[in-house]
Amino acid sequence: MQLPLGSHFRYTLFMAKKSKIKVHPKKKRGRPATGKDPLLSARLPQELIAGIEKWAKLNDISRSEAIRRLLVHALRDHYSFPSRW
Repeated sequence: MQLPLGSHFRYTLFMAKKSKIKVHPKKKRGRPATGKDPLLSARLPQELIAGIEKWAKLNDISRSEAIRRLLVHALRDHYSFPSRW
């Protein structure tokens, strides 16, 4: 059996040329990382959170920075902690 001229098997003649549009990789889900240090999460009582937020406001810093500074102060008292902060 012979195929008729112009059959669907001659699709290579009519294929679209390679476009020059750059395809970007799919974006990752979630908020992008803001720092290089690992994330640490903890559940704290509401009263402790309120105290941290009050201390942060008095020192004009974010809650995250307040937690970092309070931990560094506590660790410096008992261990030889690096003076990076």
